[in-house]
Amino acid sequence: MLRKISFLFLFLISLHYVARPQHGNMPASEIMIKLKKLNTLGSVLYFAAHPDDENTRLIAWLSQERKYRTGYLSLTRGDGGQNLIGTEQGIDLGLVRTQELLAARSIDKGEQFFSSAYDFGFSKTHQETFDFWDKETALREAVWIIRKFRPDIIITRFPPDKRGGHGHHQASAILAHEAYLAAADPNYFPEQLATVSVWKAKRLLWNTANFGGMNNTSEDQLKVDIGAYNPLLGESYGEIAARSRSQHKSQGFGAATTRGTSIEYFDFVAGDKPKQDLMEGIETTWNRIPNTADIQRRIDNIIEGFDYLNPEKSIPALFELREQVRTVSDPYWKNLKTQEIEDIITACAGIWIDATTASSQYPMDKNFDVSLEAIVRRPGIKVKLIRTTLGEINQSLTTNNTWNSSSPYQWHRNTQPYWLERANSLGKFDVEPKDIGFPTNASRPIVEFTFDIDGKSLQRSQAIQYKVVDPVRGEIHSPVAITPALTAEVSSSIVLSTNGEEKIVDITFTRHHKDSNNFTVNIPQPDGWLVVPQLLNLDFAESNTITKQIRIKPTSVNSARSTINLLWNNEALKSIKTIDYDHIPRITWFPTTVINCERLALINPIKNIGYIAGAGDMVAKSLNEIGIATTNLNGHTLSASLLKQYDAIIVGVRYFNINTQAATTQKLLMDYVEQGGVVLMQYNVNTKLMAEQLGPYPFSISRDRVTEEDAIVQFDAKDIAFSYPNKITASDFDGWVQERGLYFADDISRHYRTPISIHDKDEQPNKGSLLITNYGKGKFVYTSLAFFRQLPAGVPGAYRLFVNLLTKEK
Repeated sequence: MLRKISFLFLFLISLHYVARPQHGNMPASEIMIKLKKLNTLGSVLYFAAHPDDENTRLIAWLSQERKYRTGYLSLTRGDGGQNLIGTEQGIDLGLVRTQELLAARSIDKGEQFFSSAYDFGFSKTHQETFDFWDKETALREAVWIIRKFRPDIIITRFPPDKRGGHGHHQASAILAHEAYLAAADPNYFPEQLATVSVWKAKRLLWNTANFGGMNNTSEDQLKVDIGAYNPLLGESYGEIAARSRSQHKSQGFGAATTRGTSIEYFDFVAGDKPKQDLMEGIETTWNRIPNTADIQRRIDNIIEGFDYLNPEKSIPALFELREQVRTVSDPYWKNLKTQEIEDIITACAGIWIDATTASSQYPMDKNFDVSLEAIVRRPGIKVKLIRTTLGEINQSLTTNNTWNSSSPYQWHRNTQPYWLERANSLGKFDVEPKDIGFPTNASRPIVEFTFDIDGKSLQRSQAIQYKVVDPVRGEIHSPVAITPALTAEVSSSIVLSTNGEEKIVDITFTRHHKDSNNFTVNIPQPDGWLVVPQLLNLDFAESNTITKQIRIKPTSVNSARSTINLLWNNEALKSIKTIDYDHIPRITWFPTTVINCERLALINPIKNIGYIAGAGDMVAKSLNEIGIATTNLNGHTLSASLLKQYDAIIVGVRYFNINTQAATTQKLLMDYVEQGGVVLMQYNVNTKLMAEQLGPYPFSISRDRVTEEDAIVQFDAKDIAFSYPNKITASDFDGWVQERGLYFADDISRHYRTPISIHDKDEQPNKGSLLITNYGKGKFVYTSLAFFRQLPAGVPGAYRLFVNLLTKEK
């Protein structure tokens, strides 16, 4: 029998951020940790700005040593950072870093939450940050999460001032303090009180540290040793934390394991000041709830009688405990502890469930088959599978024999990540209040299994996943993607009409179900541009994909930047985008299909370049849009004869931070320049440089940057870099995105020209964003300007300047 899962039901079971059920594999040692956690009624919320800001060691210790419910609120998803493992930027990078955080939490056993704040890039002040985030909205969301999570204490990673560094960091501390106060005040956001109650945390602390060259710890602060070794886990919390921290691979945060004493420092911010312990003065046993003394005794008895080799013997007592917990007066702890008990029962019984598909994608509102599996792997218990949400079963399960079935299923909406359902602003995602906090979609394709175990009912849910066996990686599970009925992929989402030339774009349409063969797609004409044809008739009679071509041309020399949309049934078509890395599940999302058109006045003598990729950027692909052929040289053995084939050589971002052959490459490049070549080297960071010198003459790299993308750029108009082959004017610095530049050069040799001066408000001019020198017969350029963001964004002035920098000077 086919059923649709009720969205209301999914929302209700998600109100307390219940962890997503997974396969029921849990060693007896972890069952014991969970049993002990049943007798702990305390909670801690860690509060910061980005993925990778959290203290994974502390989260692991709080969750698994002290056994508190421990959450991490990352205000953003890290969309504005850099990427060391691929080319994803912006929203794509935020999707990657979301999954990296979830991978980290699966190891340290914390829970993960987010606000709707968008990481718009590095910010120097909290004032600038709040201009983007909208402070009132950010505060409302933080209060909502606190009221739902009900932390006994809140811990910030950063202080609210310049000691916090990044403006986002400062803002997170300010929000934490204000939300700590507001969550307890019924006059703040009273509309929330229809669903949650006011909540007063006992205290707010700052987890001080020694980082960024600043030591904020002191001996008069509260000190806690979290370096314990857990014999049930066979690891110290430093070892667990290293594995957790190392999931932040896109940030290059692989961490070494630590063992032994590890002191964390905490500075008092607000509330009740502790003297010896983080949870001082807070009742963290069942004594915090009236009439529950017998529950605590019952749990103690289960723990004392637990048989590691025969955990199923504890199941009858656990069911009795569940019934008693269901009667407690506090709904928060009642629901949470009931869920924990049911997780333990599942593990003691060795119950494993799965719901998988044969394909990674299916269209919404259309049937597809889901393969169901269930097995009970412990003897001596009577288990019957009563039903799943796909139909009645009523079948007894015999020990260690897998039950299999297949049922039709459909899902009523596409699986777009909820924060991407509507267009975002520069500072925040447009998110419905009910979704605030969730790391991923609360409503998603699942199957619920209902078991009868010795006469007691137990319900377990499993997300539907695509399962495939890779010959190298083995069995891989990833969330099934539910797609729109029709999608469209374009050969280029940025069209640069150089000097008014006509551009051709291929559009590949995919029909995701076979109910209809014919579709008509309308292309509204954008102002100042001609698109031919305006209607595309699609006949899918013989194939599920059709590729059409459109021609795009500006109608005048004054044609402004514009966007082309593709409409079907008066709705904008979407594309399908997948991101696949070994350390996280495959990510599928559906960005709106758009073509951004820009007229570009450009003289371009550069035809053929070699590209030495660094940490990952889209510069090479972007240059193809203006007729420059690029060859990726990373797979080649670099030599003088190879390099001299090209008009210029570009070195990708952070190459000298990640490539162990960087010193050898640098020498080859300088020889190439000396013999008449042009090398343009993009930014590197000032740590872990793998060459003593980057250019022909010395300079160092600072942490200086200009984060205001509209900061005034002063440049020496007489320098040939701004006149040949393209005349550069102030307007060429209009429309830049996210930032002007980062990690500017410092201690610059007098051999370099530094023709650009730039700075953020209230700062001194900085000339380290562009270094140019003639060396031998050629030219060397080092630039910290953020071309890796501007070129993929189609910024005309950035292309014109970049071509000038690639061109050999007359």
